[in-house]
Amino acid sequence: MLVVSLAPSSFLLSNIGSEQQNVGLVAIVALVVATALAIGEVHASHSDPADAHAEIRSYNNELKQGDGSYNYQFETTNGIAQQEQGVGGYYASGSSQYYTPDGQLIQLTYTADENGFQPQGEHLPTPPPIPEAILKSLEWIRNHPEENDESSYHEHHDHHEHHEHHHQQEHVGLPVPYDKKF
Repeated sequence: MLVVSLAPSSFLLSNIGSEQQNVGLVAIVALVVATALAIGEVHASHSDPADAHAEIRSYNNELKQGDGSYNYQFETTNGIAQQEQGVGGYYASGSSQYYTPDGQLIQLTYTADENGFQPQGEHLPTPPPIPEAILKSLEWIRNHPEENDESSYHEHHDHHEHHEHHHQQEHVGLPVPYDKKF
């Protein structure tokens, strides 16, 4: 099984000039493709024998000199595919696909921007459902905003605190009774 993704690569290059950035991005793409093929050779004994002989079916890599935008894609004969487009250091979106050893197609789409890396795919784990009691509580809060007003909390809290303080002053200086049973 082999997964190749370059989404974070464009963000590593955000602090260098656009010409250096483009050269660096080309180097990273070439390195990842070469690594993907090498890893495929190493893991061939654990997967489909056809993976050991996979070849690049298509490859395209375009870098624009002016604005740092790019796009690339590649596909191999064993069903691995990757494509990405973006603006170096700012935004990237793309997709990947590969087959598991048992033949299941895994597909991943993603975006990466100021909100972080956001992958989507059927194979990714999902959080458990929110319990019904919590959903009902949230609905009640949404339908009763005036009862959840922060000022009403402070009024209640201040009144309770004043009552406790007054109650404590009544007992200041009085001896505490001693019970020999304890």
